[in-house]
Amino acid sequence: MTNKIVVIGAGESGVGAAVLAKKQGFEVLVSDAGTIKKEYEDVLTKYEIRYEAGGHSADEILKADLVVKSPGVPDSAPLVVELRGKGIPVISEIEFAGRYSQAKTICITGSNGKTTTTMLTYHLLKAAGLNVGLAGNVGHSLAWQVAEKDFDYYVIELSSFQLDGMVEFKADVAMLLNITPDHLDRYDYQLQNYVDSKFRIIQNQTSDDVFIYGVDDPIIQEELKKREIPAQCLPFGWGETFENGAGIKGEELIINLGKKSFNMSIFDIALQGKHNTYNSMAAGLAGMVLNIRNEKIRESLTDFKGVEHRLERFLKVHGIEFINDSKATNVNSTWYALESLNKPIVWIAGGVDKGNDYSALTELVRDKVKAIVCLGTDNSKIKEAFDGIVPDIIETQDMQDAVRSAYYLAKNGETVLLSPACASFDLFENYEDRGRQFKTAVRSL
Repeated sequence: MTNKIVVIGAGESGVGAAVLAKKQGFEVLVSDAGTIKKEYEDVLTKYEIRYEAGGHSADEILKADLVVKSPGVPDSAPLVVELRGKGIPVISEIEFAGRYSQAKTICITGSNGKTTTTMLTYHLLKAAGLNVGLAGNVGHSLAWQVAEKDFDYYVIELSSFQLDGMVEFKADVAMLLNITPDHLDRYDYQLQNYVDSKFRIIQNQTSDDVFIYGVDDPIIQEELKKREIPAQCLPFGWGETFENGAGIKGEELIINLGKKSFNMSIFDIALQGKHNTYNSMAAGLAGMVLNIRNEKIRESLTDFKGVEHRLERFLKVHGIEFINDSKATNVNSTWYALESLNKPIVWIAGGVDKGNDYSALTELVRDKVKAIVCLGTDNSKIKEAFDGIVPDIIETQDMQDAVRSAYYLAKNGETVLLSPACASFDLFENYEDRGRQFKTAVRSL
């Protein structure tokens, strides 16, 4: 029996894990190397959970029976290496929560589209009247929900970092949307390490479980040749329809599962653009697996409102549409954004470059972008990549300046798109902060 649990990191997932551990009767210490937000301090105080901030008491932490680690703390952190060296298990909050819940789990990962697909799947299950929680990278901490109000179902968005800390946890329905190089700095710059991490979504699955995957993705296709997968495999893709799976025929989205089938026009889907049709196929398949009626699936795919900061059509000012896609923190996400728009674009881009290769965007930028407004402390790579392709490239250092500059460059009937293709940490707290500042700046035009 594990008696002493240390939680490293006092954000949403860490505090949630601490609340669950306390409720399960463990001795708990929460340790954060930085500062702890007041709202989380208040929760720890309310539950009488010990915590420390501004550094770790290594001597005490190394006496733990179990450590729950925030996904933001890398496996290479010296304390984590030392813990593992001593044979002390280090797991994720999701792994910990899963030990105390009998709920059915629908788990979603991929390099792009996972938040939209997670929110859409949650919307679909909720509309169908299921008792469902939303967790992982979106919604509230899974552990916290298990502690306070356990649901019958959870729709869980999982990053590769969360998957890395999962050992016995099993997804009843696993979704792998796509794999493109991302976060390689955390995977020794080896793509295979990142791919292996994403495929952990299917670990521990049996023949009773379901694996939904994007069949058009070349990395997934290659990987499937190497693996034996016990779960029922349900592909979704653009070019064909499947006996069991989802596809497109002409202008119809078609889902088949056993004797059941579902179809609707792709033009009736609330979220337009090819990538969103993929997201809708994946969510629709999950709905079929859970025996949700066709009319509820159709209704949910038709009335879904989308995700804040993800291709969020925000406001029109003097005929210029402003779109907030701050969540696009990699090149692939920005590719989807540019691909889905048909009017001339003034593109606001830049931030912390994660080793980006912008060449994938060259053709789209040449065809659609009339000007680039760089927003970052170092914009040299963007300027270098698109010099000679886009006539106007200007540099800015804050959001208000970027929005004002884009507004002057755009004309009636054109689009200003914030889709940075980079992380936000040079000038902003996170992508949400960046998106909110964008919307504030647009409102003040």
